[in-house]
Amino acid sequence: MSGGEVLPPDLQHAYRLLVRNSGTDAAGLADDAGVTVAEAAALLEALHEKGLATPGPLFHAMPPDIALGEVLLRRQQELQAERQMMAALSEDYRVHTRRRSVEHLVEIVVGVPALRQRLREMQDAAQHEILWFCRANPIVMAGTSNTEETPALARGVKYRAIYERALLEMPGEMEGILEEIDMGEEARTLPTLPVRLAIADRSLAICPLVPDDDALAVGQPTAALIRSSELLDALVALFESHWERAMPIVTGKPDEEIDTLLLSLLVAGMPDKSIATHLGVSRRTVQRRLERMMDLAGVDTRTGLAYQASRRGWI
Repeated sequence: MSGGEVLPPDLQHAYRLLVRNSGTDAAGLADDAGVTVAEAAALLEALHEKGLATPGPLFHAMPPDIALGEVLLRRQQELQAERQMMAALSEDYRVHTRRRSVEHLVEIVVGVPALRQRLREMQDAAQHEILWFCRANPIVMAGTSNTEETPALARGVKYRAIYERALLEMPGEMEGILEEIDMGEEARTLPTLPVRLAIADRSLAICPLVPDDDALAVGQPTAALIRSSELLDALVALFESHWERAMPIVTGKPDEEIDTLLLSLLVAGMPDKSIATHLGVSRRTVQRRLERMMDLAGVDTRTGLAYQASRRGWI
């Protein structure tokens, strides 16, 4: 990425003077800025070249967001690309500088900062798919702090996540999950999950070694970083078996497809109060919609409605 500031201090100062004066020439800027006429002329020409001033001899300021916005966006994209490259090179280094003996297929990672960094590197380096078991009460990385998922989805990485039911009822979690689904994440839910787990491209996994209660007690969660092996294959199979049994979480437009989301939350096992909160409606509205859908499905129980909704492809 190219170095240096987007706009050096001397040009920032000259631009501000140009804006305040509603236009000036080299002599006028020289008086205002306390520089020579030649230096002022050079500053004005530099502003013109950057798209921040009209041509002289009488220069006028141009909007900065047009001229500098593209530069900042390009730098942001370059930074993201370099982060991905660094993550990929780091993993390549770890893989190829170790002997491929059994003891090096599993690496122990201790502590929240180290685990959080590895989860971020894993997502930055992913090329195809991330598989995730998301248990309630996150210890290392809450969904709201996982800033790597959005750019990964944008570059075509597929995310499949299974959420514990209790997590869906935590404040702010469901809203964040629905936003990720709108961006392409495939999400399902189960009452409970056996372990916390993240797998990237079926070649790298992070799985805790210490139970949640013990990790919280000692304050040092410990996990295994597992590379391609039969153990990793078993973890992938564990995910897929739970994925088959999990219920989809789907979104819908609040006015046009609210019943689809309501049914999805119902099948996920959420109570009426939590459903109402997520939909932004009253509990009574939830009950009325469910009663109407039960009549439409020809059933008189919510269990029957969940079965018919799945059978008829309503969710």
